[in-house]
Amino acid sequence: MKSHPDHPEISSSAPDNADLTISSLQNERVKEVVKLRRRANRDERQLLIIEGYRELKRALDNHLLPVSLFYCPDFFLGHNEPALIRQCRETGADCCQCTPVVFRKMAYRDRPEGLLAVAPQVKRTLADLNLHNAPLILAAESIEKPGNLGTLLRSADAAGADAVIVCDPCTDIYNPNVVRASIGALFTLPVIQASSREAIDWLRARDIRILSATPHAELDYTEADLTPGIAIVVGAEQVGLSSLWISAADMKVRIPMRGQADSLNVAAAATILLFETLRQRQGK
Repeated sequence: MKSHPDHPEISSSAPDNADLTISSLQNERVKEVVKLRRRANRDERQLLIIEGYRELKRALDNHLLPVSLFYCPDFFLGHNEPALIRQCRETGADCCQCTPVVFRKMAYRDRPEGLLAVAPQVKRTLADLNLHNAPLILAAESIEKPGNLGTLLRSADAAGADAVIVCDPCTDIYNPNVVRASIGALFTLPVIQASSREAIDWLRARDIRILSATPHAELDYTEADLTPGIAIVVGAEQVGLSSLWISAADMKVRIPMRGQADSLNVAAAATILLFETLRQRQGK
């Protein structure tokens, strides 16, 4: 049974075990979680926030063990949360039940689901990747919006990509909005941060073809052979790919636009290319 000198009260509704209940907004644990909203604090402590049932489950399923878990049954959406809390407790996480007011203080979401964990950041490098023949990689250059980066991760996971390389990042991959938009896909596949130059050299050394998506290409994406090992590269929302990636490309493709819009959201474009690669490989 856990206790704390500032808040010794124990909740009788805690799942399976009596965890500390936090009812004060001045609790130091609450303050520390709120601080993790700022990137500088996340980087200093090498931690990230995981909020939501699906996100936390995917972290646990992929062996990322939380340091601490905060939960509030008032916000639970179903009946599976207690099992997840038990799992966190069994892995050694410090579990605390919170009052609704306290949980809202920590929650990043407008509509909290009652689960919020703090876990260590996972640091990988290109050297850590162990790829099979004909890998599928998504490289994203200078993505600015956390929601777009999270969606890119989610699409890469759905298409069975082997890794995502976040090049020259403009947003923190551990931003809570990235975790949320990815629905936990940040934890399901290797996500590497690297410079564009490092990524290009690494891909070339492994004979992985570079496919750059640009509206100025002459080749439609369905006409390109995407069955060999390939890295699909997409660029920043406003300016697209840099000249470095355009000049490094083995193939340049475009997605035909039939309406008046002259571009697609970067995550939408990447999803189309990822699933075209999947379609071609399944057909082959």
